[in-house]
Amino acid sequence: MPSIVIIYHSASGTTAQLAEAIFAGAQELATPSIYRISGAEIIAGRFIDEAIWAQLDQADAIIFGSPTYMGGPSAQFKAFADASGERWSQRTWANKIAAGFTIGSNLNGDQFNTLLSFSVLAAQHGMLWCGLDIPGGYDEQGRNRLGTQLGVAAQSSDGQVNSIDLITAHYLGKRVAQIALKMSNTSITKDTP
Repeated sequence: MPSIVIIYHSASGTTAQLAEAIFAGAQELATPSIYRISGAEIIAGRFIDEAIWAQLDQADAIIFGSPTYMGGPSAQFKAFADASGERWSQRTWANKIAAGFTIGSNLNGDQFNTLLSFSVLAAQHGMLWCGLDIPGGYDEQGRNRLGTQLGVAAQSSDGQVNSIDLITAHYLGKRVAQIALKMSNTSITKDTP
């Protein structure tokens, strides 16, 4: 089974709720693990946790998550992203699947920009981005209600995550697992163009 790491920051717990839904979806077809960036592992502005770096390096897919603060990912997530530079220079994450999720308190609190930041991070690493394949709000379950194809963009009200956003997050986890499973049956290496 392919391995998937969900790495995210959550301050109020809403991003954590999305991460758990993604985990549940991924668990149907893969072996996921979940890591919450707390901030304690950030030293002098850099994320330092050798155990999770090793786990990320071995994963078939990485799913990034953060609340949207001031139109982008949280400082805690950004410290992690910035510290991934060694992996960038060695192309350690090339050809891994990547996806992302975020949440904000407004319907359009610039969550798209956070997802865009994740996709650029993935592109920098040579990863393969996996977005949603659901037209916004047009399927029978109403998934992807905010209509963001790049990943899960969710909205919370009073600390509660919309139930449709949780269903969409579950779907993203399963979708990444499906693609990772398909790719694990092929022989793609870092050198494959």
